[in-house]
Amino acid sequence: MDHLVISALDTIDNEVEVVERKGLGHPDTICDALAEELSRHLCREYRQRFGDILHHNLDKALLSGGRSTPAFGGGIIVAPINIYLAGRAISEVGNDILPIREIAIESSRTWLSANLHALDAEKHVRIHALIHPGSHDLRTLFSRRTAQIPLANDTSIGVGHAPLTTLERLVLAIERTINGPDRRRQNPSWGEDVKVMGIRYGNNIQIIVACAMIGRYLVHIDDYLREKAAIKDIVSKQSAEHGFPSPDVAINAADDITKCNVYLTVTGTSAEAGDDGQVGRGNRVNGLITPCQPMTLEAAAGKNPVTHVGKIYAVLAQDIAKKLVRELPEINKAHCLMVSKIGAPVATPAMLQIKLATRDGIPVAQLSERIEEIAADRLAHIPYLIDDFVAGTVDIF
Repeated sequence: MDHLVISALDTIDNEVEVVERKGLGHPDTICDALAEELSRHLCREYRQRFGDILHHNLDKALLSGGRSTPAFGGGIIVAPINIYLAGRAISEVGNDILPIREIAIESSRTWLSANLHALDAEKHVRIHALIHPGSHDLRTLFSRRTAQIPLANDTSIGVGHAPLTTLERLVLAIERTINGPDRRRQNPSWGEDVKVMGIRYGNNIQIIVACAMIGRYLVHIDDYLREKAAIKDIVSKQSAEHGFPSPDVAINAADDITKCNVYLTVTGTSAEAGDDGQVGRGNRVNGLITPCQPMTLEAAAGKNPVTHVGKIYAVLAQDIAKKLVRELPEINKAHCLMVSKIGAPVATPAMLQIKLATRDGIPVAQLSERIEEIAADRLAHIPYLIDDFVAGTVDIF
C-alpha cells in the first residue's frame, strides 16, 4: 500500500488533559443534527426517485438565537430562534423537481420535536432553507467513477485516535446520563442543552457542567437548587466509577443565587436567547472536543456520504484506530491521519499515516503486515459506509 506510512507514536505529555462534550440541545449540536438530518432525508429521496444518491453538500447551517423571558413556573418566548440551512444540492432532474425546501423544514421540525421536549418546533423556531445547485465541475466530478469507486470531491483531512482516555469516557458518560432516555419522565426540568467540560491535572479532575433548566417545571429557587444537586450527584458518582473519587464539580457555575440570577430557560436550550450555533463548531465524530488529541476542524455533518472525504475520512480514521487497538493486543494507542486528493478515488487516500504506541517497546515494523491488512479492510468498507450514513447508524457528533 504505497500511501500507507506507519510510525511510532512519541510519548506525549499527559499531565494536563481537557475534554468537552456539547449535548443535543446545544446550538452547535442542533446545527450539526439538522444538517445531517437534511442530508439523510435527501439521500433517501434521491434513491427513491432516481435510484442513486445525487450531488449535495449541506454543511453550512447557522442558528441565530431568539429572545426569551424565562421565569419559575413558566416564561415566554419573545422572539423565535432562526435556523438557516444552506448548501448545495441537485434539485431538478429533467422535469422532476425535488421539494428540497419542504424536506429541509419537515426534517428539521421532526428532529427538534423528537429531541427537545420543551421546545415547540412550530412556534419557537423559524427555519430558512437556502439551498442552491452546486457548480457544474463538482456535479460532474460526483458522477464520475474509477472502477465503480467514487472520486473525492474535496482535498481534506480526517483524523482519529483510540482508545478513548478515562477522562474522555467520563465526559461522554456524564452527558449521556444527564440526557438519558428517562430524563423527560424523571427529570423534566433538565433541558437537553448540556455541556460538560472535563479538566485533568495529574490525577485530579474538575468537571464543569452547564445544564439549561426549564422554568415551567420549577416553582421556586429551592426546586432549582435541588435539581442542581441531583446533577452534581450524578457527576460525582460517574467520576468515582471512572477512577476519580474526589472530583471538583461545578454545576451552572455562573449562577448568582443571592440575586436569583440562574440558568433558567423556557425551552431547555440557550438558543432561545443566550447563544447562537453553527455546523462544525461542536463535537467531532467521536462525540467529543479533544484539543489534547489529534482533532480535525472539518465539519462532517451535512456533507454527502458518497464522495465527501471530509465526512468519510473522519469516520474511517476513527474506525481504523479503534480496530487496530481492538484487534492487535501489542498496541496501546493508535492515531490515524488520512488526507484526500480531489479527483482521486475515495478509497485511495493521498496519505494514510498510522502512529502507534506499543506494549513493551515492540517495534512497529513487526506489526506492519497486520496493520496494512486492517487498513486495507477498512478502506474496502467505504462503499458500505454510505448505507450506514443514510440510516443514521454512524455517529457524526
